[in-house]
Amino acid sequence: MSARTPTRPANPADGGMDVRLPWWALALPALAFAVLLLLLTGPSDAQAAGGSGALAQFLELVRQTLGHLGV
Repeated sequence: MSARTPTRPANPADGGMDVRLPWWALALPALAFAVLLLLLTGPSDAQAAGGSGALAQFLELVRQTLGHLGV
C-alpha cells in the first residue's frame, strides 16, 4: 500500500500571511513621482525671474499637510 501525499488546503489565504500595505507605502512613491514630474516639467525661467514656483508651492502644501497630521 502506498502512502497518501499531503495536499494543500483549497484556500491558501486561510493559513497564509495577511498582506497589507501601510498608507505611506503608496503615498511616498506617489509623492516622489509628483516632485520629479514637477522638476522636469516646471518652467525654470519663471522661477529664476523671482516668481513663486510650482515646486515651492507644492513643498509648502506638503509641509502644511504634514503639520496637520502631526508628523
